[in-house]
Amino acid sequence: MNKFGIGGSTIEAELNAIKPTAHLIKPIQKTEYKNRIIKACELMVAQNVKAIYLNAGTNLLYFTGTHWHSSERMVGAILLSTGAIHYIAPNFEKGTIRDFMMMEGPIHCWEEHESPFTLFNNILKSEGISEGEVLIDESTPFFIYEGILNASETLTISNAKSIISACRMIKSEAEISIMQSLMDITLEVHKATARILRVGITAKEVEDFIHEAHKRYGVVSGSYFCIVLFGIDSSFPHGVKTPKPLEMNDIVLVDTGCSVHDYISDLTRTYVFGEATDYQRKIWNIEKEAQIAAFNASKSGNTCGIVDVAARNTITSHGLGPDYNLPGCPHRTGHGIGLDIHEYPYILKGNETILKSGMCYSVEPMICVPNQFGIRLEDHIYMTTDGPKWFTQPAYSIENPFGIKG
Repeated sequence: MNKFGIGGSTIEAELNAIKPTAHLIKPIQKTEYKNRIIKACELMVAQNVKAIYLNAGTNLLYFTGTHWHSSERMVGAILLSTGAIHYIAPNFEKGTIRDFMMMEGPIHCWEEHESPFTLFNNILKSEGISEGEVLIDESTPFFIYEGILNASETLTISNAKSIISACRMIKSEAEISIMQSLMDITLEVHKATARILRVGITAKEVEDFIHEAHKRYGVVSGSYFCIVLFGIDSSFPHGVKTPKPLEMNDIVLVDTGCSVHDYISDLTRTYVFGEATDYQRKIWNIEKEAQIAAFNASKSGNTCGIVDVAARNTITSHGLGPDYNLPGCPHRTGHGIGLDIHEYPYILKGNETILKSGMCYSVEPMICVPNQFGIRLEDHIYMTTDGPKWFTQPAYSIENPFGIKG
């Protein structure tokens, strides 16, 4: 193994050295779900909204604790401004829905030949809502939106983003604690991954190791996702059809994360296996400089767009870009994270969302050099009343990404 922890170990040795820690992570408690509903209802009252439809998926999960994947059948819940919750599900799923839901409420069922959209309207009518505007979460499939509209001539449907995003963007201490634990686990997996590298190892072998390493830490589902790219492949942000095996002096890009209690980690490290060229080192250093510029711009009261511009201006100041031109940064600087790996707020030029305490997002203004290599350093920020904090400390250098003292 070299003095900076890249190569020299084996898959077996690294897996055997891992001690599980994920079992120590505490899930979101019922009291927090209640508080989320209270906050949503306060926003609904302020905006004169009487009802929101939450479709199966992470929005339903966030407010009710109900795990259910979106499908071709309408499954979800109506949240009233009074705090009452009415669930909608096929009759044959009633028992399962009851078993999964955290927050209590009546379950209204429809048989396969019946219209869940008529049922939706009848529930609202029973609550005195027969006309006006009803909000639905933006992840709701079009067939549900269309079905609700066609079932009623007196309701109008609008996007619930203003309420749902205002709740979900501001993470609680419990949410941040879960993600901190997961980021810590994934960073350790990154370190172990660097140690198993050898000439000829395939991206698939590394991906399989990362999946198993997360499991050894107690993450039952293993990796939530995994991207492993060597050399020229790293110039394609999300990979290639047929990844090449590792060669000496290749750039190594590893992007991975895991999920426990529905929250997600997401962390990218890029470094060299062997000796970096002067140009590779230069681009790596610019990438880190842009990352730090984004961190320094992450001040309460600034907008998400300001953070993106700070990173992009740094890259441009070194003669790269401008805008999305290559060599340079081909995409936004970052994305929010929580129950979804990509969620609000998005760190994107022109996004006027104001940064507030509790917001969590990635900083990853990747620099791509076409047909040569790409450098992506991805760490996440959580905003506090005292300013931005890193979930994980940024990488140290292209040869020594984990800051190992040699």
